[in-house]
Amino acid sequence: MNAQQKLPAEKKKIKLKHYINYLLILALLIPFSITGLAGNIKGSTSLLLTQIAYSMILAVSLNLVVGFLGELSLGHAGFMCVGAYLGGYFANQMHAVIGSKLVVLILSALVGGLMAALFGLLIGLPTLRLKGDYLAIVTLAFGEIVRTVFMNQEIFGGALGLDTQKYGKTLYIAALVFAIVTVFVAQNLMRSKHGRAIQAIRDNEIAARAMGVNITYYKLAVFVIAAFFAGIAGVIYAHNTTPVDYGFFSFNYSIEILVMVVLGGMGNITGSLLAATVLTFINVKLTTQLSGDLAALKFLLYALILILMVMWNNAPKLAGLRAKVNFRNLVLWIKQTVFRLTHKTPEGGEEPPTNAAWDKIPTKIEMDAVLSTDLKPDRSFEADKPQAPTKGDKQ
Repeated sequence: MNAQQKLPAEKKKIKLKHYINYLLILALLIPFSITGLAGNIKGSTSLLLTQIAYSMILAVSLNLVVGFLGELSLGHAGFMCVGAYLGGYFANQMHAVIGSKLVVLILSALVGGLMAALFGLLIGLPTLRLKGDYLAIVTLAFGEIVRTVFMNQEIFGGALGLDTQKYGKTLYIAALVFAIVTVFVAQNLMRSKHGRAIQAIRDNEIAARAMGVNITYYKLAVFVIAAFFAGIAGVIYAHNTTPVDYGFFSFNYSIEILVMVVLGGMGNITGSLLAATVLTFINVKLTTQLSGDLAALKFLLYALILILMVMWNNAPKLAGLRAKVNFRNLVLWIKQTVFRLTHKTPEGGEEPPTNAAWDKIPTKIEMDAVLSTDLKPDRSFEADKPQAPTKGDKQ
């Protein structure tokens, strides 16, 4: 066969890890969409699903800045505030012209996202040259300034908040679709050459600059993209709650979003989705179940749960247990036990089970004993003695 001829292209293998994030969201979207469209869903469940959806969007978008880029931002709620007020105000004007709530939601989401991205660009240009605590303080100040400005504008309702028109019980369907779009953009961005450049900046900015990576461009691009999706989350909030309360976008909520990112894992989109779901569910349930005199226990129990989750993720003594009890092993167990699926090697064979690793197979002799065995060298070999040269060799 001619060397210049190309070999037939192999079929691309579908990797579950590339689609696990979509499956997690679809696990919420499909069953509850069927229930909601049939009219059998409760208002509290719809509200919870909507809150989970925009929490996912916020956690994944902030993970782009904190987890993948390596910059600390504490003003993510400020970008959400921009999207909520400006997108909500635009939606109020469009309801008088457009009769479809879905079209108004999509248009207002684009407007709120673009306005938040514009604010991200204006804030990012002068501040992204800062690092660490300095950048965190500036973004924190931005979040507090933004919500204070909107609070004092009568056009946005002043201190009473902006009155918006609620979307209805099926808002969570559109919100979860927006969450899928957010995951799609973030996941494909990080798997591209641009994503590798972004992670190179996080790992070593000096080395990335030496290799020709445009540091300012990528930092600003990630900051603007994260602000855009935070603005979309704000629009979803504005269609879910009325009036839009400026107190919701406080410093505490920015910290809550950051906690979702940290607990889920820095640079881990799947972890951000799971953490956003779990923490939102816990927060909502504690708020609804603990009322009256028991309301003071909400923050105590919430803090204890966060402490336990942090200990589980970071305690060195629990490393062995974490290695056995994790989501990856659960998926592997389901594939092998329920679906009877085995992973094929490149040669076409089957990979051995996980319990067949070299350090788990019982042997007759311990590895330490093998390494410590004294081996005596065999000295029975003797080299031949050189012979005296003959007359023929001298000639």
